[in-house]
Amino acid sequence: MPDQPQSPLQPPMPPLFSWEFAADPYPAYAWLREHAPVHRTTLPSGVEAWLVTRYADARQALADARLSKNPTHHNAHAHRTGRVGIPGERQANLMTHLLNIDPPDHTRLRRLVSKAFTPRRVAEFEPQVQRLTDRLVDSFAGRGSADLIHEFAFPLPIYAICDLLGVPPEDQDDFRDWAGMMIRHGGGPRGGVARAVKKMRAYLLELIHRKRGELGEDLISGLIRASDHGEHLTENEAAAMAFILLFAGFETTVNLIGNGMYTLLNHPEQRARLQESVQRGETALLATAVEELLRYDGPVELATWRFATEPLTVGGVRIPVGDPVLVVLAAADRDPARFAGENTLDLARRDNPHLGFGHGIHYCIGAPLARLEGQRALAALLTRLPDLQLAAEPEELRWRGGLIMRGLRELPVSFTPEVGSVDL
Repeated sequence: MPDQPQSPLQPPMPPLFSWEFAADPYPAYAWLREHAPVHRTTLPSGVEAWLVTRYADARQALADARLSKNPTHHNAHAHRTGRVGIPGERQANLMTHLLNIDPPDHTRLRRLVSKAFTPRRVAEFEPQVQRLTDRLVDSFAGRGSADLIHEFAFPLPIYAICDLLGVPPEDQDDFRDWAGMMIRHGGGPRGGVARAVKKMRAYLLELIHRKRGELGEDLISGLIRASDHGEHLTENEAAAMAFILLFAGFETTVNLIGNGMYTLLNHPEQRARLQESVQRGETALLATAVEELLRYDGPVELATWRFATEPLTVGGVRIPVGDPVLVVLAAADRDPARFAGENTLDLARRDNPHLGFGHGIHYCIGAPLARLEGQRALAALLTRLPDLQLAAEPEELRWRGGLIMRGLRELPVSFTPEVGSVDL
């Protein structure tokens, strides 16, 4: 089915899923919120899906148990060919992860992995995140220029999650290569994403076997212990869990740091205010700044796939059983019915219940770690490279136009080289 027909009295809808849309989707989302807040469209993959764009409707949909995460409620062929879900996950037998299952399996598996993301565990991990951040800034601070995506925002979450999972340091560059394939390539199961997924699965299964002989305090060891103590966690579930934590945790943080820094560079007054606060050693504005950056131009544009298990109504629109539903977080978080000054960046915004990490039982389990990485990353850049500036015109930058994530392909910057630093 093509996009829903427009009334002749309506202004024309901006095109969806074009390169121009990838660079700035917010005018199109504003049109949808006003004229077609629950809108059926044909995605670039050919799949027909409903886009939910208003904040109130989005919160309802994210918490509605009738919208299943299991793609078998839609069309097995669409999932097998990579048109819904993560390309290659079915072929790699990595389906049983948190983004594809419903209660009670979701409840059981989330309970096991949530122990790694308690406030206490994340606080214990902060020194390691700080060391990683400092090491990466050290690698380019003496040069006077850098690509903040490839040299900073990309490797930071990869190495952090590898440490959390328990991937040995000598193997972490392989994970960085596989993650790079997942970002650079897309498409169906024959694309780079699918190849990377298969390599990750093979490695994770081998690592699980290896760790059984020498358990540590890492997350994979914790999953093995849970399985050995009667929690009924299969080996494949453990591998799928480790995979999705990596997949869901790294690109979101790449885009949080990249989009966030780009936004600050384009809002010099707000950036100067935050920079002064961070340099004084204050933390309150840094915390609210990360939340506002998540709202204003967050890393996850659309929530992951949901499928109607029965006919239901969202925003006054009837959705048939089996239809895919995509909640547009980027549109909901700029809904003027919920956020005053919705298109204004306000780093001190207090009333900010954004949906950047989702809502309901599928709320992002790694949100505490993402917040920590975002805060440490921004603080390091603003303090160590105080005159950081964009080294390209905004219109020259390229955006990755994926369906779920939205982020820059590169973010070239220049700055005064840090005294005493050596380009590595």
